[in-house]
Amino acid sequence: MVEQKSDADIDRVFHALADATRRDIVRRTLVSEQSVSDLAAGYAMSFAAVSKHIAVLAEARLITKRAEGRVRLVRADPAALARAQELLRSYEDLWRGRIDRLDAMLAEPTEN
Repeated sequence: MVEQKSDADIDRVFHALADATRRDIVRRTLVSEQSVSDLAAGYAMSFAAVSKHIAVLAEARLITKRAEGRVRLVRADPAALARAQELLRSYEDLWRGRIDRLDAMLAEPTEN
């Protein structure tokens, strides 16, 4: 069962995942927790730009941030990604059902 989320929550998740850099940050932080500095070193953009990407992901609740001393650590939330995947699966099921009904209608013999 898909957890009920508001349209705004769903929009935030898919907006966050629409950007290649943010998807890469999620991928990297699924493998292991990373500092913001380590993440920023992997991109040809400023630290501030990477921080903004991280903020978008955090707002969408796709990652969590925590402080360890002066270091900010980022980790992807697999449960949040699973919810997004389940939502996509529900849309897929809806459209597959519609296509199956259309196929059935087209396969019916027509009367002349």
